[in-house]
Amino acid sequence: MENDATRQVIIVGAGAAGMMAAYVAAQRGCRVVLLEKMDQPGRKLRITGKGRCNLTNTATLKDFLTHVGSDARFMRNSFSVFFNRELMEFFESLGVPLVVERGDRVYPKSGKSLDIFLGIITALEAMPNVEIRKNTRVASLIIEEGVAKGVRCADGTSLRADSTIVATGGMSYPLTGSTGDGYRLAEQCGHTVSPRYPALVHLDSNLKIPEDLVSFILKNVRLTLTDGDGRKLSDHFGEMTFTSTGIGGPIVLSASRIATGPLHEGRTVIAHLDFKPAVETATLDKRLINDLNNNGTRLFHDALRLWLPAELVPLALQHLHIEYYKRLNQINGEERKRLLKFLKDFTFQLTGTGNFEEAIVTQGGVNLKEINPKTMESRLVKGLFFVGEVLDLDADTGGYNLQLAFTTGNAAGRYC
Repeated sequence: MENDATRQVIIVGAGAAGMMAAYVAAQRGCRVVLLEKMDQPGRKLRITGKGRCNLTNTATLKDFLTHVGSDARFMRNSFSVFFNRELMEFFESLGVPLVVERGDRVYPKSGKSLDIFLGIITALEAMPNVEIRKNTRVASLIIEEGVAKGVRCADGTSLRADSTIVATGGMSYPLTGSTGDGYRLAEQCGHTVSPRYPALVHLDSNLKIPEDLVSFILKNVRLTLTDGDGRKLSDHFGEMTFTSTGIGGPIVLSASRIATGPLHEGRTVIAHLDFKPAVETATLDKRLINDLNNNGTRLFHDALRLWLPAELVPLALQHLHIEYYKRLNQINGEERKRLLKFLKDFTFQLTGTGNFEEAIVTQGGVNLKEINPKTMESRLVKGLFFVGEVLDLDADTGGYNLQLAFTTGNAAGRYC
């Protein structure tokens, strides 16, 4: 990398993207001041992945990009320089061994997010040209004749720099310091910021969930979301749960990225659950006919366990409107069709999402068209860079979002 000991770089926000940008810029020889408004850096990084830190995903570039929302093509250039393999090698070079688990998800071998944080913060603290200032909130950017010249802090002091990198995060987990400061700074200098919504979050519904079903894990189910006109919005297969207010779990988190915008805009979103995705509808109908014939004297409420886990039986009874003590040989064709539809297409309306306090990431942010995808530099203000979650860039759960943060931070650190 270029060595430039005369350059002064200010980085606003000491999260994943900010710390990576600081490290790479310092490696070039730049003098780096890393500003963190909280009393400790990396708060969100230390709790990510339920404290385990799903660092990245070993998916191929083509597959990885299918998990990135907004404009995934924006990341092609920077991924060609610093992608999952480079990120893994980076942390292993810092003495943090990694392991690949189910779903190609990469974690620290220790299973502790703290080790990822300690690896990079220890390296930064050892660099003589890096200064980390805590409890320092930035009030505004210093822009002179279209060029970023530093920041004004909330305490009234000003810091001058040749380049300024905004790495303030989004609005998710606000107690870690992510309270949307970067969007305000971006708008102050003329950037377009799209509406922000909580993403990777549970979804609320109009369902009345039986108490015994709350938190029960449903495996190998398909969740399809459609709009009010029946157009498919998303389709996910895997694990989910029912919550006291709706649905949650891995496939719901991924689906929420598609649903959150329409729901917050007041549009209709319908959920369709297929409890038997491995069986075609016609095949399942034949099986139902056979089961009804072979278990004629069995009571309906008891026989439901032929097709469903016991925990789902109360929900089925609640929605099928078939007499509890009816015998199977008394089930008519119309009732069988209702049972078939429940198993293959249980439908209910979604009413909202969880809030930013529980959202894993923020959807929306600084318009990508206003950012150079190679360098992360603003196209509007020279010497100003935006990285990480402050950008209108988010992805599915599975290590994709942290990779976005580290890669954009790396790019800004190279070119600031």
